[in-house]
Amino acid sequence: MTYTIGQITEYLEGLAPLNLQESYDNCGLLMGDKNTLVKSALITLDCTEEIIREAIAEGANLIIAHHPLIFSGLKKITNETYIERTVALAIKNDIAVYALHTNLDNVIHGVNAKICDVLHLENRKILLCKKGSTDSGSGMIGELKSAEKTEDFLFRIKSSFGAGSLRHTVVLKDKVQKIALCGGSGSFLLKEAMKQGADVFISSDFKYHQFFDSENQIVIADIGHYEAEKFTKELIYDFLREKFPTFALRLSKINTNPINYL
Repeated sequence: MTYTIGQITEYLEGLAPLNLQESYDNCGLLMGDKNTLVKSALITLDCTEEIIREAIAEGANLIIAHHPLIFSGLKKITNETYIERTVALAIKNDIAVYALHTNLDNVIHGVNAKICDVLHLENRKILLCKKGSTDSGSGMIGELKSAEKTEDFLFRIKSSFGAGSLRHTVVLKDKVQKIALCGGSGSFLLKEAMKQGADVFISSDFKYHQFFDSENQIVIADIGHYEAEKFTKELIYDFLREKFPTFALRLSKINTNPINYL
């Protein structure tokens, strides 16, 4: 059975409404015609030239990405930047691009819930709810089934997310159980994680001086931006596979992480 781009995106927006995206974001259909029939869809974290070429090779005419390819506006397409080259290549090959970013971060069954699944956290709730809501907002907090030795838990995080390195503040106590987290850049949630008594806050993109803000009250565990969101592809895939079981759906095999570790 075939579906239009609009049918696919309408379902995704039912799961992660566009009105839940942050004001700075640019989610939704970025390129393409919603009435076009989808031959196959490729799911990725980032949309780059390499991803477009992968879509061409796989016969996919829809790319579903977490991070928007066009983020802060595009004023020209001259092939000078990777964004311009990627847009041009997609247009030349009639490939549509859709993004669900902070709207997927902000739903209770979204990116942060997937991280909780990976860590087997129980008693979960949104860390910082949007005004007037109890089931949408930023980050998530939950508990390990039983307390774990702090250093063992840090090593488990590193292994589970395939982190090339894990930057963390000083270990404060022997065991931890209450865990706060935020996929992507979550330093703005540190104070809320502390307020709610989390032992560890897992996120990424902390700057040097922000580590001091832990005030020896919480362990910050910075696992890297890509690593904190790497399971988002599987999350989107599972959503679509459940709704469209016969739909031609592919997970990108390309690691788009621009950061390498020695």
